[in-house]
Amino acid sequence: MPTVHLVRHGHVHNPDAVLYGRLPNFPLSDTGRQMADAVAEYLVETGLPVSRVIASPLQRAQETAEPIARAFGLPIDSEPRIIEAGNVYEGERLPSGVRDFLHPRNWWRLRNPWKPSWGEPFTEQADRMWGALGDAALATPDGDTVMVSHQLPIWVARLSFERRSFLHDPRKREC
Repeated sequence: MPTVHLVRHGHVHNPDAVLYGRLPNFPLSDTGRQMADAVAEYLVETGLPVSRVIASPLQRAQETAEPIARAFGLPIDSEPRIIEAGNVYEGERLPSGVRDFLHPRNWWRLRNPWKPSWGEPFTEQADRMWGALGDAALATPDGDTVMVSHQLPIWVARLSFERRSFLHDPRKREC
């Protein structure tokens, strides 16, 4: 039975505290590269039969996938369906974190946390992630696939699988 392992990209170099979303030119930090190397090392040590590596087209996901692909002698296949979620805050500086979202200019954007009103609907994220996961499993019946994506799409796919509400506290995501 094929297994698809979802991996979140490593820590990103972002000294200006920008919500980078789908923006280009956000590489891994030194810590992020160490994280990517550690994931590759872990996957090799576990003896998993990894036969395919897929990554979001964004730089940070591609850079996270590189040591994994290298460790197994595989190419990286890009998959646009596992890209970061769309977000109206993309490109904005958020130096104060959550407090920045509470400014009155943002209240309209935050009117519907169930959809969410500030970005790509959770249902659309879940649908595209599950489409990519299903296709990866079907295309690789004799080995494991490692898929490098982003925190929110991975979390939404998990919530969908567990049949839980998409409404959640982003500070408590596990991936």
